[in-house]
Amino acid sequence: MANFTHADSIADLRRYARARLPKAVFDFFDGGAETETTLTRNVSDLADMVLVPRYFVDVERRDLTTTILGRPAAFPLIVAPTGLAALGWPLADIALARAATAAGIPFIVSTSSSVRLEEIAAGAPGARLWFQVYPYRDRELVRSLIKRALDCDFEAIAVTVDVPMLGHRSRDHHNRFTVPLVPTPRLAWDVMRCAGWTTGILRHGVPKMQNFVDGGHGAKVESLAQLMTSNMNPASTWDDLRWIRDAWPRKIVLKGILSAADASRAAAEGLDGLIVSNHGGRQLDGGPSTVSVLPEILHAVKGGLEVYIDGGIRSGTDIAKVVALGARAASVGRATLYGVSAGGEAGAAHALSILRTGYDRTLALTGAPSTRQLDATFVRGASVISADGGRAG
Repeated sequence: MANFTHADSIADLRRYARARLPKAVFDFFDGGAETETTLTRNVSDLADMVLVPRYFVDVERRDLTTTILGRPAAFPLIVAPTGLAALGWPLADIALARAATAAGIPFIVSTSSSVRLEEIAAGAPGARLWFQVYPYRDRELVRSLIKRALDCDFEAIAVTVDVPMLGHRSRDHHNRFTVPLVPTPRLAWDVMRCAGWTTGILRHGVPKMQNFVDGGHGAKVESLAQLMTSNMNPASTWDDLRWIRDAWPRKIVLKGILSAADASRAAAEGLDGLIVSNHGGRQLDGGPSTVSVLPEILHAVKGGLEVYIDGGIRSGTDIAKVVALGARAASVGRATLYGVSAGGEAGAAHALSILRTGYDRTLALTGAPSTRQLDATFVRGASVISADGGRAG
């Protein structure tokens, strides 16, 4: 198999991950909801944006740094929560946390992580860890998860609001992907074909949603999946933030915001940040791309909280575009999943290196010596609106 270190882009890492993983597992990571229209828009709308460079600017020394939730970050990026990441590589959650720590950026631990959150914290000393939670029906379950994150000194929680029920993921349906994996002729072939992946599964076992196992909910994979899906809460409202706040005294970020109205409400509620997200196109198909709604959301919050964005980020140029629009940082999930699936911690680190190097190069080529000097005057696109509501291009 080709060496993932030869990868020159996130697209290259995606190909290496695809070659190493069973089809059902790769599609679980890579796919979106239904026709994948929203998934495609996330990428294409970013690609349609244009950067307008300035020259005769001294860019010999460039400052990539920023602050995220009031603390320094090496460049404007966050590693997003990705459930069951260990389907791609054993102990992938620790590998992702370590890679993010080495890169000087935060990592959001998924509720559905394949490694218990305490082991992630222990395995990545010095990491900036946030914990992703859902407003589940079972409030005591949520409170117990939050308390464990607090006990491990996590910096913030990211409350994911866009899953009142699971979206329909057609690739998973066609592949008969379930937790646990159901034996099929295709899976049997992949088990033989994907020797490295199979060895990892045999050595470490089928990944479980380990935070639920250690929460006293039993070790059966089937019961854990049932526990998670049965706890999705279509009745959740803004009132749920009150009891979540009672349980969590530190900073709170909302993940999954797509409308100016919800963004305004988040600012009015005194939250610390929000992630403009459509769950990577895995929930509502036919919804907007995240970059298309970013300007109106920024206008709505008027600087009242920090705004981050995920969905479609595949390059340093993409990071520069969203930061120029006004996002404090971008967030990536698939990019680092491809990396960790291709080569473990080294693969995740390689993905982050590709993104950081590309961002640095983009700053130089656009004539912006620092992150703080990027603004909406550097970008052109049909939906680009400046923070004060005027059209920037």
